[in-house]
Amino acid sequence: MNDSQRVPASREQVWAALNNPDVLRQCIPGCQSLEMLSPTDMTATVVIKVGPVKATFGGKVTLSDIDPPNGYRIVGEGSGGVAGFAKGGATVRLEAVGEQETILHYEVNSQIGGKLAQLGARLIDSTAKKLAGEFFTRFGAVISSETGSV
Repeated sequence: MNDSQRVPASREQVWAALNNPDVLRQCIPGCQSLEMLSPTDMTATVVIKVGPVKATFGGKVTLSDIDPPNGYRIVGEGSGGVAGFAKGGATVRLEAVGEQETILHYEVNSQIGGKLAQLGARLIDSTAKKLAGEFFTRFGAVISSETGSV
């Protein structure tokens, strides 16, 4: 799944926000906690609902392929107990289109197992797309409010 989002902020401001656990916590749907362990590793607790299954996932988030301020790869993986496991990632690329505007391009993938995997690929894909869309929409709103843009 590929998409992009226009963000009314400089590439450097967007890059800083993508590396700020407080911003990420606000933007990740269902995020209950997100703690930075190192510049590239975080732990997270996220509640996700896929169809009739609601599960709390505890796991880790890792940043790799870091190329400041152009982009990186963010990968999360966690276990939801009997619900199964979830793994997902996004490759994020930032394109400056002006001093105060950036296009955030992203390519998302996800993988699940256990009870969640029995729900069907179509439901899983639509949920992953919805969650990614929510994240990037919230991210744009948070950046807009921090930079004073409307």
